[in-house]
Amino acid sequence: MPDDALRLDRQPCFPLYVAARMIMRLYVPLLEPLGLTYTQYITLLVLWEKDDIPVKAIGDKLYLDTGTLSPVLKILEKQSLIRRRRNPDDERSVLVHLTAQGRLLKHQAAHIPQAVEAAIRLTDEESKTVRRLLDRFQADAL
Repeated sequence: MPDDALRLDRQPCFPLYVAARMIMRLYVPLLEPLGLTYTQYITLLVLWEKDDIPVKAIGDKLYLDTGTLSPVLKILEKQSLIRRRRNPDDERSVLVHLTAQGRLLKHQAAHIPQAVEAAIRLTDEESKTVRRLLDRFQADAL
């Protein structure tokens, strides 16, 4: 194996790692006034799309295991943004639903995607290309 293979600039993971860290930093000042972390925000995004769903469905959608997701849900519940309850059809399953306050927060967060897109400064076409490539990578990796 040539030494070139071990150069940092040859690693496909590194620019993805740096880009992810940079994008996460863009979210911090946008989420801070809402009292949310990024993981709490993406959890709410799932619930804003479809409310009253099992914890497992949220974890599957976000690629988070229960050990990571449970503390996030606990905090969101403490903030009165969600409620958890046992599924009446399956006692082993816990359903998560938004409270009125959680639904209201959606309107307060509505500006976030546009603010992040503006900060990234990619054209619409570049943004679509990046998304398409990342979606393909993700699908192939699973």
